[in-house]
Amino acid sequence: MTTWKPVVVGVDASEAARGAAKLGALIAKAAATECRLVHAARDVWADLAVVQVPEQVEAFRRSVSDAARAQLGQNLADVVPATVLERLVVKTGWPPAVLDDALRDSGAELLVLGAKHHSALGRWLGGSTVQNVVRMLRTPLLVTGAPPAAIRRVLTAVDLSYAAAATLKAARRYADLFGAELRVLHTIEPLPILPEAPPPPSLQDYEALLEDELKQKIWPLVGDAAIHKLVRHGSPEVTITAEAHAWQADLVVLGSHGKGWVDRMLLGSVTERLLQHLPAPTLVVPVGRPPAA
Repeated sequence: MTTWKPVVVGVDASEAARGAAKLGALIAKAAATECRLVHAARDVWADLAVVQVPEQVEAFRRSVSDAARAQLGQNLADVVPATVLERLVVKTGWPPAVLDDALRDSGAELLVLGAKHHSALGRWLGGSTVQNVVRMLRTPLLVTGAPPAAIRRVLTAVDLSYAAAATLKAARRYADLFGAELRVLHTIEPLPILPEAPPPPSLQDYEALLEDELKQKIWPLVGDAAIHKLVRHGSPEVTITAEAHAWQADLVVLGSHGKGWVDRMLLGSVTERLLQHLPAPTLVVPVGRPPAA
């Protein structure tokens, strides 16, 4: 088994954070690595102290930190080992930045966060921690609601891009860690019709072309003939969600590689839309663009 680096879990006093802490601790235990809980506290009292009583800034910060530790200790005592809770890190600041610092400081290879539901207006104005972290993603991110009791089924979705190899590698690694069954899903999207573009081929020719490319480029990456490979037709988020529910997947693995920030803000990506509905705990693997030829 390969050596695993630490697992960082972002926590607060929510029920979602309890699920994230439980799953993060489960993965860390299976991987024989450290689980590090990190809380980003809002520095309200310190902001006030700068104006009113600047000599008490550090005292206010310690008070905020101590209060957060006490509250989180009560909230998480029954879901993580005491040794994990003792190493809780509390820092003030914007949560995505605090988490990014923790990832770099620990050399972690996984960040775990709990999913919370936000309105479209809330996401537009301020975004959730999950959405903001996805947009600055450098470390694999696992987002969970209610954590599974065990990870027995891992579903990964791959496209025809360069991201498929890294996504498959991550999915296989987690399946191997837990001795879980692995399924690989590819979705053939509806035939695109673009203005001022040449007429598309027939639907049959279009699908045959994609399936041939899939057989040539992607299925050989799977390697093990025993791994179940699936092809579905439709929009990716609908087919991935349906397959995850039907198969009762304990973990979904996706690669994130796609659009620029303007496209994500206006349209969203498949990954971000899936995270809004979360068919199962979902691991997002950042995939950098390959070097130009």
